[in-house]
Amino acid sequence: MKSKIVLAFNKCKKLRRPALITYTVAGDNTKNNSLKILNKISKYADILELGFPHNTPIADGGQIQGSSHRALKNGIKLKDVFQIVKKFKKNNPDKPIILMGYFNLIYQNGEDNFLKSCKISGVDGLIIVDLPYPENKNFANKCKRKSINFIQLLSPTTSKDRMKKIIKDSHDMIYYISMLSTTGGKLKVSPKKIIQNYNAIKKINPKKNLVIGFGITDKTISSLKSANGLVLGSYLCKTITNSLKMRQNPVTKLDQVMYNLKKKIL
Repeated sequence: MKSKIVLAFNKCKKLRRPALITYTVAGDNTKNNSLKILNKISKYADILELGFPHNTPIADGGQIQGSSHRALKNGIKLKDVFQIVKKFKKNNPDKPIILMGYFNLIYQNGEDNFLKSCKISGVDGLIIVDLPYPENKNFANKCKRKSINFIQLLSPTTSKDRMKKIIKDSHDMIYYISMLSTTGGKLKVSPKKIIQNYNAIKKINPKKNLVIGFGITDKTISSLKSANGLVLGSYLCKTITNSLKMRQNPVTKLDQVMYNLKKKIL
């Protein structure tokens, strides 16, 4: 049986557009608002990434750190993240949810306990930033047995030989980090060069769903729309931050932002 992630990509390919993938932090700015945000942006997003807040991130830039800080300040725990997913999935059973974060929380929770909670709540995939190949092989296999996608990461510095091994071992989605930076950094590489790098990776195995993340905003998204999928994270976290500063409702503001982003990839 095909995973919900594969089905989402297949649908987008038929429509000749990339999958729109969003990233928000669980519990930002409250547990209740986090769920409202997921429900609202799911009208436009094909796949939703939900970050579990972390106080010592290694890949997250200022915007996502700000979102994590707000969530942690509000006392969000791992069990709350799973509750948010479960409530979202109750009304959106076919919309794929990917949890993104760091291995520390999984290790503390116990791998088997963590995967059990993922399965119960309806998590479709995992991106664990600090668990690289081949150290992730054992955990990735555990995920596969539970029908949970373990999503591998590639970067501009990944050698071709290493890429081939990672792609061969990958599940239903691979994440290409477009530039050497933390999330939300100013795009240091031209969209043309990113697509060139992307196309070279796609040639290794054209059947694999490869998405681009890092540096994607309303200004760059249309230049990258030949990819299988595009991830927007810091841009959305910044929208939430600005809404809160202006004392506006972040849910309403994100609805407008997502509507405009979707138009740019059609």
